[in-house]
Amino acid sequence: MVPLPIEPRPYRMVTHSMNNIYKPKSLFMVTKHPLPLSLEPTSVTQAFNESHWRAAMSSELTALMRHDTWHLVPPPKDCNIIGCKWVFRVKRFADGSIDRFKARVVAKGFNQRPGLDYTQNFSPVVKPVTIRTILSVAVMHGWPLHQLDVNNAFLHGHLTEEVYMSQPPGFRDQSSPNYVCCLKKAIYGFKQAPRAWCHNPIFDLF
Repeated sequence: MVPLPIEPRPYRMVTHSMNNIYKPKSLFMVTKHPLPLSLEPTSVTQAFNESHWRAAMSSELTALMRHDTWHLVPPPKDCNIIGCKWVFRVKRFADGSIDRFKARVVAKGFNQRPGLDYTQNFSPVVKPVTIRTILSVAVMHGWPLHQLDVNNAFLHGHLTEEVYMSQPPGFRDQSSPNYVCCLKKAIYGFKQAPRAWCHNPIFDLF
């Protein structure tokens, strides 16, 4: 079978981008509540200027301390100290109104080294088809459905590796500013955090 010859185009293709013509992207959100463009701070300095973000950060630190997430130690020699950052999000209701302001300490897991900061990071993940099947069976039998949200879920997972993290920006211990956090429990951002959460002994009760 002989391929047909490709005939040259009788004209030169011209696109909008070739002529530097771009249509600006329009973002649409159906809500009766106005959305300020700079509502979520991008740095700790910006967050400290707003009382609601300061309260959100204090709430996050309180949860970390209550769960005994880490203890401060002098930085060990020849160890990989993982950095961390603050992530700010505005939680909204379905109609677009503000529910609450959420601040979270997230580890910079991309700096972790395999074999040193973590060994295995596989964890079981539910598939959407499983959720749809359960919902279909519940509807067929008229069973009631309940939703459960676990606050600071990853803080319930215990770490088996020895991992060190820098103190959260803006919240250094004044008595030990050069100390680092020796992690006892997983936090968001660590590669092994989902695995540590799924291996919590509490799941043996189900």
